[in-house]
Amino acid sequence: MKNENAINIDREKGNFHYDTTYEFDAGIGLNERVVNYIADVKEEDDWVRAFRLKALKIFNGKPLPTHWATKDLENIHFDKFRYYLSKGQQPSRTWDEVPDDVKETFERLGIPEQERAFLAGVEAQFDSEAAYSRMKEDLAKDGVIFVGSTEGLKRHPEIFRKFFAKVIPIADNKFSALNSAVFSGGSFIYVPPGVKVKQPLQAYFRINAESFGQFERTLIIADEGAEVTYMEGCTAPKFETTTLHSAVVELIALKGAKIQYITVQNWSSNVFNLVTKRARAEEEAEVKWIDCNIGSRLTMKYPGVILKGRRARGEVLSIALAGDGQHQDTGAKMIHAADETTSNIIAKSISLGEGRSTYRGQVHIPRRLRGCRNNTECDALLINANSRTDTYPAITVRGNHNSVQHEASVSKVSAEQIFYLMQRGMSEGEAMSLAVNGFVNDLVKQFPMEYSVELKRLIDLEMEGSVG
Repeated sequence: MKNENAINIDREKGNFHYDTTYEFDAGIGLNERVVNYIADVKEEDDWVRAFRLKALKIFNGKPLPTHWATKDLENIHFDKFRYYLSKGQQPSRTWDEVPDDVKETFERLGIPEQERAFLAGVEAQFDSEAAYSRMKEDLAKDGVIFVGSTEGLKRHPEIFRKFFAKVIPIADNKFSALNSAVFSGGSFIYVPPGVKVKQPLQAYFRINAESFGQFERTLIIADEGAEVTYMEGCTAPKFETTTLHSAVVELIALKGAKIQYITVQNWSSNVFNLVTKRARAEEEAEVKWIDCNIGSRLTMKYPGVILKGRRARGEVLSIALAGDGQHQDTGAKMIHAADETTSNIIAKSISLGEGRSTYRGQVHIPRRLRGCRNNTECDALLINANSRTDTYPAITVRGNHNSVQHEASVSKVSAEQIFYLMQRGMSEGEAMSLAVNGFVNDLVKQFPMEYSVELKRLIDLEMEGSVG
């Protein structure tokens, strides 16, 4: 058994900043000049440039969503961000080759140690581009591809273009259009038929610059019978100004394939985290999202699965923790499009102080289908009198040959329970932390051990200032 104490987590783990000189800077604001600048720097094919310019027009023509989170979204001023910053280097294959200021950042975050301990490959993105990208040699011999999206687009266009923007089209929403216009970085993974990647692949996304937007684009394809687990971590320093993170993630699980996608985000409280994540599962394929959201000013994220093939399975397990001044608007989408498909959604949220958590879900099963099943469970825990939680499940089931069950609960931490634990020598913060960890424990157990330890300690640290 690994020593949990070897993983050193602290509240301010991501809250540091190094002055960095950038070779490429698209400047402030968003227009055709910026989009063309990105395409020029990356030396992209004409079809990619056309894709970007089309997306910019769609973005400019779409209003902000008006049916939820409107007040928060109105605080985003798109003309005040920088949309591309890069030091100009190609992704290094060893940590020694990474520029010193970037290397110091990732060493301080512990990424090289994680790679050596339990990962099959790592990609580390610094602002707009990957600074490091490496995979174990035996996986390469099996035909596995794990590179940054910029590299994948150039070196593997026959695979990349076939699946790119097919699960999440440009016009899906305003923020998917924004990403499509200025996307940079992210991961591209292809696992050949029958190959099972036994250790996780990980990407770490770091925002270092102030008044910056990070727009990675991740595309993962598991071919027939293949299996892969992908983990991502995210941090940024605290700035007085707003930071924007708007990613797009597309997963394709072909017949009998399995993809597990794990996120532990710990964004600083000035970050708007507006992400579109969706998967397509073919016959007997399985896609599982494990999603943990801690930090950010506003998170809007609803991982989804289109269950396209017979007996496909989709699952979303999510934890959201909202502190003072934070709104975690998270949920899941399950679109059943074939017979005998199964979906499972389990969402747990914790609201502290004046934090707000929202579950927003969609389950759709059309009349023509037979033998489909869905289970949805939404549990919310309120820590203080002023904390808030809302649940908006939208479940549409047609016909008489499918089954759906939904369960929701809202509870407060019991004063009697806290008193009982304090009588046994615990501080109020320790007692609160134990109660909260008990609330999420069944989901945390689904995380790899290294991530479950980190998550529990992050919760402990968040609880320290939540009482009183």
